[in-house]
Amino acid sequence: MSRLELKNICKNFGDFVASKDISFVAEEGEMVTLLGPSGCGKTTLLKMIGGFHTPDSGEIVIGDEVVNTVSPEKRNTSMCFQSYALFPHLSVDHNIAFGLQQKKVSKQDQITRVEEAVTQVDLDEHAHKMPNELSGGQQQRVALARAMVTRPAVILFDEPLSNLDAKLRESVRFEIRELQKRFNLTAIYVTHDQAEALAMSDKIVVLNKGRIEQIGTPEDIYYRPANRFVADFIGAANIMPAQVKLLGQDNTYQIKTELGDFIVESDEHPKSEYIYVSWRPEDAEIATSKCENSFAANVQKMAFMGNVTDLVLQPVEGSTMEVRVQLPKKPVFDNQSLNFSIPRTGIRFLEEVTA
Repeated sequence: MSRLELKNICKNFGDFVASKDISFVAEEGEMVTLLGPSGCGKTTLLKMIGGFHTPDSGEIVIGDEVVNTVSPEKRNTSMCFQSYALFPHLSVDHNIAFGLQQKKVSKQDQITRVEEAVTQVDLDEHAHKMPNELSGGQQQRVALARAMVTRPAVILFDEPLSNLDAKLRESVRFEIRELQKRFNLTAIYVTHDQAEALAMSDKIVVLNKGRIEQIGTPEDIYYRPANRFVADFIGAANIMPAQVKLLGQDNTYQIKTELGDFIVESDEHPKSEYIYVSWRPEDAEIATSKCENSFAANVQKMAFMGNVTDLVLQPVEGSTMEVRVQLPKKPVFDNQSLNFSIPRTGIRFLEEVTA
């Protein structure tokens, strides 16, 4: 496996900006996910890494080699497609062997590697079946085995789970991650599914309109979003403007919001006196009475989720918001007024409020 680096990659299609000054690194053995909404440029980036598009400017470096002009078949990458792209007239083992044949690997080596790959993805009993005899999850594993068997420097995943049902998607997600870690694969994974990205990645690159919004670990992206776009796109978030002032200590602040005044403890310094702040629905707790960082709100909607309940709230002042809490034993009703509190460390500073 090899290190992958993108340096200031730009790509336009006419007037459409697909990639603007994209730079990031996937270290050897890392799973890096390109995450963003449809049309944000993530698949274009993947195709440039694979050699199917050429950057207008910037460099793609695999190992020590700049590969901008290297053709896909000579570039040491493998692609695992959204549609699986299995050959319908070839059996499982012959599908997996296809890339080895193109690279002119010896026949004996082909047999050994295919047998290993089939075992690795738990398809020993299906090696001689045709693709139409397999389930969606099994077809995905064949595609993964075919991508891995050539031992590429970088393996590329283009939304590989989007055609699977929810339950199967979760199990195959863990299989891909386990295999990636077991064989120390350097991988670039494209998805628009936030839960998938959080569960599978060592590092996430959040894209929007062809630009990078934030790069970080799943924990960084979720708990320390850089701006409103990231906070809102990754999971659910309550976002509101606030006026901030320091309370005499380096990491303690008072913020004035539409919900009232709150105390915030944060290692991140606010970018201005007037900024946006966010907090996650699960940060809130039901408060038995008025206390620090509390606010009152009426329950508008409830959704029982098992161990927690999602509530849509209408505060006395301000916009509707969401919380995810464990309800008290006594029942809660629509339009009932409750007190909620947010811990000091639950509120995050975002970007400056601009006119």
